[in-house]
Amino acid sequence: MTNRMLAVVIAGHGDVETLELREVTRPEARADRVRVRVHAAALNRADLLQRRGLYPAPPGAPADIPGLEFAGEVDQIGDEVQRWRAGQRVFGITSGGAQAEYVVVPENHVAEIPAGLDWPEAAAVPEVFITAHDALFAQATLQAGEALLVHAAGSGVGTAAIQLGRAAGATVYGTARTSEKLAKARSLGLKDGCTVTEDAQAFVEAVQQWTGGRGVDVLLDLVGAAYGEANIASLAPLGRLVFVGTMGGTRASFDLGQIMRKRLRLMGTVLRTRTAEEKALAVARFARHVVPLLATGALRPIIDSIYRAEDVRQAHRRLESNASFGKVVLIFD
Repeated sequence: MTNRMLAVVIAGHGDVETLELREVTRPEARADRVRVRVHAAALNRADLLQRRGLYPAPPGAPADIPGLEFAGEVDQIGDEVQRWRAGQRVFGITSGGAQAEYVVVPENHVAEIPAGLDWPEAAAVPEVFITAHDALFAQATLQAGEALLVHAAGSGVGTAAIQLGRAAGATVYGTARTSEKLAKARSLGLKDGCTVTEDAQAFVEAVQQWTGGRGVDVLLDLVGAAYGEANIASLAPLGRLVFVGTMGGTRASFDLGQIMRKRLRLMGTVLRTRTAEEKALAVARFARHVVPLLATGALRPIIDSIYRAEDVRQAHRRLESNASFGKVVLIFD
C-alpha cells in the first residue's frame, strides 16, 4: 500500500488560485491517535483566512493543509487506542489537515456517526455543532424559556445554533443579510428574524418589539465589531453575549455603564486553538448531548453545496460569496 495521499494544499497566500490538490505523505497513527480515511470534509471561514495568510495553523497542525472537520472511517489505530477499531464511521475536529484523504487525530476528538447520516451530512456537523453547543450551553448557560438571538442565521454555526436553541426550549430569533436566508431559517426553528445590511440599529428595534422591550437573554455573535453597541442594547438584564466570529471586524466600542447597569456577561470563544484536553471535553459533550438528537432527526446538518476535492477553488468562492446557507462540503471519494 502506498504511503501517499491527496490533500488540498495552500501553495501560497492570496486568492483561490493558491489552492492545489497535491499528492503528499500520508500520516501514521501512533500512541492514542487514530487515522481516519476521510470521505468528506467541510469548509469553514478559518480556511479562507488561512489561505489569505491571516489565520496560521497552530503549532502541531499542518501549516499548508486546511480543514477543521471531517467524516470517514477509522483506518489505523495507535497502540494506546481503546475506544475505536478499524472500519468504524466517525466524525470529528482537528486544528488543520482535514481536507485530505487521511487525517490523524487523538482518539477522544472523534465521535461515532449516527446511522442516518451520509458522508457529506456527517462532515457538515462537527465544527459548527460543537462550536454552537459549547457557546450556548457551556459558555452562556442557555436555559429553557429564555430568548436567544443568533447573528448570521444562515451560516453553519447559525443554522446549528438555531436548532440547538429550539431543542433546548429557548425562543430563537435571528439576523441575516437577506430575507431568503431568514425564510429558510424559520424551517429550523427560528421564530422571527430581521435583515441587517448597513444599519445595526434595525435589529435593536426588532428585538425590542419581539421581547416587549426586555431584550434577549443570550446573543450569539458571528459578526463582531460592526454590531458592538447594538448587541449591548439588545441584551436583557443579566444577558450573556458570546463572540464566535469576527466577519465585521475585531475592534468595537461599548458603553460600559450599560454593561454594568444590566450586569451583562461578555465572553469570547474559539475551538481551533484550545488545548487537546479542552477539545476532548467539548467533543464528549457533543457526543452525549448532540449526537443522540442527530440520530433521531431532531437536529440535522444543513448543506449548501457539495464539491469534489479537485474543485476546492469553486468551493472557496462559494463560501466567500456570502450567498451560502449552511455548509459547503468537499468529498474525497
